Amino acid sequence: MSPIRAADPGVSAASLDDVLAAAGCGKSQLYHYFTDRSELVQAVIDRQLELILANQPALNKVDSWAGLRRWADQILDKHRVPGGPFACPLGSMAAELKNDEAYLPALDAAFDRWESALAAGLEKMRERGQLRKSADPHRLAAALLAALQGGMLSARVHNDITPLEDAVDNALLALRHKAAAPRIVKR
Repeated sequence: MSPIRAADPGVSAASLDDVLAAAGCGKSQLYHYFTDRSELVQAVIDRQLELILANQPALNKVDSWAGLRRWADQILDKHRVPGGPFACPLGSMAAELKNDEAYLPALDAAFDRWESALAAGLEKMRERGQLRKSADPHRLAAALLAALQGGMLSARVHNDITPLEDAVDNALLALRHKAAAPRIVKR
């Protein structure tokens, strides 16, 4: 069962009938898996995060400046296809559900998981001496994802990938200011 398509018109606008039609099941089946709307929305949030992370395999290889650039390029390439640039499904849900306190913890946890995956790579870079010891990988990851979210939104609104490219490139450039000073080897 895939209730995710029901989120296409927006989580708030999706009725139970929309979900049932998208899932191709009856109410009893739906309630077998989800006791209420909150559980269903949680499943949609979890699934969207799984899809986002699955579409970013280079995220697991962020351990250097080159790895970080590969991750960024991989994201940009996903938006350079017909129909792109795309809005982030998690970002869209967060905007739509921002006033519904019931869903904020699930959205916060999803973004935190995404940020943590990126922060793990930045931590490796710090351990290797590529980032200053004072650099906070979690704050840097949050800033990178904030730039990514804003870039995706602007690119989608303008139907032009340039704002996303600029947001990502400028975020990476800003991150370079946290680079460790090059080591001078004396002979």
